[in-house]
Amino acid sequence: MVYAAVMGHGVVGSGVVEVLDKNAASIAKKAGEDIALKYILDIRDFPDSPHTDLFTKRFEDILEDPDVRIVAEAMGGVEPAYSYVRQCLEAGKSVVTSNKELVAAKGAELLACAKKGDVNFLFEASVGGGIPIIRPLHQCLAANEIGEIAGILNGTTNFILTKMIKEGMAFDSALTLAQENGYAEADPTADVEGHDACRKICILASLAFGSHVYPKNVPTTGITALTAEDVRYASSAGCVIKLIGRASRGENGKVFAMVSPAFVPSASQLAGIDDVFNGILVRGDATGDVVFYGRGAGKLPTASAVIGDIVDCVKAKGTIASLHWSHSEGNNVADYRGCPAVMYIRLRGKDAAVLAAEAFGRIKPLERDGRPTGEFAFLTPEMREGDIEENLDGLRQRGIETLAAIRRLDY
Repeated sequence: MVYAAVMGHGVVGSGVVEVLDKNAASIAKKAGEDIALKYILDIRDFPDSPHTDLFTKRFEDILEDPDVRIVAEAMGGVEPAYSYVRQCLEAGKSVVTSNKELVAAKGAELLACAKKGDVNFLFEASVGGGIPIIRPLHQCLAANEIGEIAGILNGTTNFILTKMIKEGMAFDSALTLAQENGYAEADPTADVEGHDACRKICILASLAFGSHVYPKNVPTTGITALTAEDVRYASSAGCVIKLIGRASRGENGKVFAMVSPAFVPSASQLAGIDDVFNGILVRGDATGDVVFYGRGAGKLPTASAVIGDIVDCVKAKGTIASLHWSHSEGNNVADYRGCPAVMYIRLRGKDAAVLAAEAFGRIKPLERDGRPTGEFAFLTPEMREGDIEENLDGLRQRGIETLAAIRRLDY
């Protein structure tokens, strides 16, 4: 018998409790041992829960009980989750978590702590909800040199963009619909400004390239400035707009990482991923492109990933060596301005088309229905991002307003 505890009884935590209870027999068969829940930590009361006898408000009950071998953290945020997780690892308990903010901020430190104690810190559910991606990266794809990872990592923004693309909705209307359907929080900032996707690509980049990539060092742009006009110009270019988190192996041991809206060709595997679904493309030197697809969030899909990690902890003989990355000082991310890019640009001003051609050379003009006089949209040739920014600054000085600048990516 293996005893476990769950910290946090919100959406994910309650899902973990539900699935552990409902599927106990099949989970035990896969783990090789029965798994029993001994504690549920939460500061709230749940008098109607069938597990009222398991609830505690004291973290020490979990920490000080030698019977508890595995702890599932589903509290969210960095504190007190970090303090609790670290203490559990130091006490010889394995920890599994769905907390992307914690892993993105403290992953290297907690992995090192787990290794020191010969236990495990696992976090499959922190990226992609029920989509398996962490385990494939460090196990199934271990033979590969990973060159690049790119994906649709946030279901809320993907739902909003799907409504803008397929139904012509304005951003504000699509966001309201997402909130009404329970896909977006009352405060959707973390989703629509790209912070959620940034944390997830940092976790994937850290694992794929071996050193901790911190969100504060990754350029991040959300979708709040996108308009129906940009959607129509994308269509004229044979593309759709998606919020893409991406990371690739750069020069001199550095990692290129970014989160931003992007024009994605309609033939791309990522272009057809709609609504609240996520898709993650991994580019390996042996496998080529591999795409992982599914629901990126939700109570039961995320609980499934958490329990998969619990099963791995039960079966593991000490620390799983392949799941690791090293600490970094934050200087391991390449300056995006030195990277090549093709950019969709929408301008407004007198002689915008002529001046754009002077600044950028061989451009590809784009059209849309109802384009007003003075507006001009185009795709640049491939150029350094720094040069594109300098050219736009030069156009501003000549009275040309930049209405939009969105990268075009090939996946």
